[in-house]
Amino acid sequence: MHTRRTLLTTAALLLAATSAQAADTPLKFQLDWRFEGPSALFVQPAAKGYFKQQGLDVTVDAGNGSGGAVQRVASGAYDMGFADMAALMEFHANNPTAPTKPVAVMVVYNNTPAAVMALKKSGIQAPADLSGRKMGAPVFDAGRKAFPIFAKANKIENVAWTAMDPPLRETMLVRGDIDAITGFTFTSLLNLEARGAKASDVVVMQYADHGVKHYGNVIIAAPKLLKENPEAVRKFLAAFTQGAREVVAKPADAIQYVKARDGIANTQLETRRLQLAIDTVVNSPDARREGFGRLDASRLALMASEVSDAYGTKTRVDANAVWNGSFLPPAAALDAVLPKK
Repeated sequence: MHTRRTLLTTAALLLAATSAQAADTPLKFQLDWRFEGPSALFVQPAAKGYFKQQGLDVTVDAGNGSGGAVQRVASGAYDMGFADMAALMEFHANNPTAPTKPVAVMVVYNNTPAAVMALKKSGIQAPADLSGRKMGAPVFDAGRKAFPIFAKANKIENVAWTAMDPPLRETMLVRGDIDAITGFTFTSLLNLEARGAKASDVVVMQYADHGVKHYGNVIIAAPKLLKENPEAVRKFLAAFTQGAREVVAKPADAIQYVKARDGIANTQLETRRLQLAIDTVVNSPDARREGFGRLDASRLALMASEVSDAYGTKTRVDANAVWNGSFLPPAAALDAVLPKK
């Protein structure tokens, strides 16, 4: 009798565990890029079970650019993703009749990571020095696409552009084939160092510091998910916020989760990359003023107008259509992410 009761109890426990597992909502999440330092913001809460605690079964996949992330969420291949706000705006404005346009539900990079970088030996010290110079970047680079806005804000004229594949960008700058490049700060600066340049020899002009107050990467969600399971979106953002607070507080501790997803990742390099991202676009003065995860409606509207002009979109970007902040966690949870300075 005792053995039979034990077996029945064990079976009941297994059934309960199986039912609980079956109840987890599956969500496919698309990153904007490879598993590098900043991806710790997503792979850490996944690895530590924060999504699971919310009843979600989240898979986080590497990406190959913000444009791809937006399209994959739009196609239904992914439920949610991480992408540049400008890329999301561009998709909306160039596909006005598309039935499934992703929507931003949380700001992660309060400022665009885009910057212009040059070597001091070129004589370039400020944006005005770029007039008449040779610049280079891949044609799809976010900084290059938004450069007309940067140029207008800083009265830059007669720039000659050279296009190249991403791996050649920093190499061509170091070789002197071009005078300056556009790129994400925490990508290009580290790539320049890897090619022999010292950080002290690089002039970094971040767009956010020179008149271009654009939002950077945001968490996006498919309209189908927002309509059919809004609670899953709220739970995802709650778990992400819990993880983000830990990553921002102790970046070095989070890189182990990146390393687990990409075994060849350089721990020291990716820790620096993550810290750069936190310092420049996550825990920036603008982020502390507006609050982690949130945005300012007037600033978003200005960005929508500027992206419409610079990107030459088919229709004007509707700022109200690209953003929905109603799924965000409570203010207290969001405010706890960024340490007071």
